[in-house]
Amino acid sequence: METGTSQRPLAFLVDGDNASPSLIREMLAEASKYGEVIIRRVYGDWTSRNLASWKTTLQEHALTPTQQFANVAGKNATDSAMIIDAMDILHGELVGGFCLVSSDSDYTRLATRIREAGLFVMGIGEPKTPGAFRQACHVFVSTDNLKLARKAEPGRTRARRSVSEEARRVPEDAVKLLEQAFENVVKDDGYGHVGEMGEGLRRLNPAFDSRTYGFSKLVDLIQALPKQFEVVRRKELGPGAVYVRRKRST
Repeated sequence: METGTSQRPLAFLVDGDNASPSLIREMLAEASKYGEVIIRRVYGDWTSRNLASWKTTLQEHALTPTQQFANVAGKNATDSAMIIDAMDILHGELVGGFCLVSSDSDYTRLATRIREAGLFVMGIGEPKTPGAFRQACHVFVSTDNLKLARKAEPGRTRARRSVSEEARRVPEDAVKLLEQAFENVVKDDGYGHVGEMGEGLRRLNPAFDSRTYGFSKLVDLIQALPKQFEVVRRKELGPGAVYVRRKRST
């Protein structure tokens, strides 16, 4: 999926019972890479003290609280309300994509249904988010990587690591996936464009994120693997012509 240039309208829907307000700014910024967030809703029982921490965040980021009473103990009514609203938005043809914020596998079928309708869907959730939900999205972003982005010092490429299992990965852990993505985009001259490689990585694994391996940019992650790849800036092809090729054996 392209980033930065897309202006598709997006619906940003948050399961307030299953997400923290502390990273909303980073979540909205991440969603904005893929389009313009025009619908911003947070679902939950706003009569409950459990959602008290959301009140300031709602005002700061123009989020609309959507009330859903917990009618039956032990049943998550929030999930149903968010799914019904998402389908109403989908059929109303108001947006070109969705950002679903939750770590709950209950949204897997919703994400799949959105994709079947030809719309873009991204997910944001904790590292514990089930793989089924991750794979149902075009893009899935771990909250751990958003924490890294928030803590990273300005001007530094390498991000700080968190203590979670996902953020402890090293660049070598990404080699197999990077090699597969490279083979899918490499041309006859042996070069593959970094941008095309990034798009291919998302298709292979929606949860792929260079920040998981300690780097804010894909090209920096690739450069951290000098035994496998070589990054070449082909100035004769113009600005932005950054390519990758297999490391030549010596």
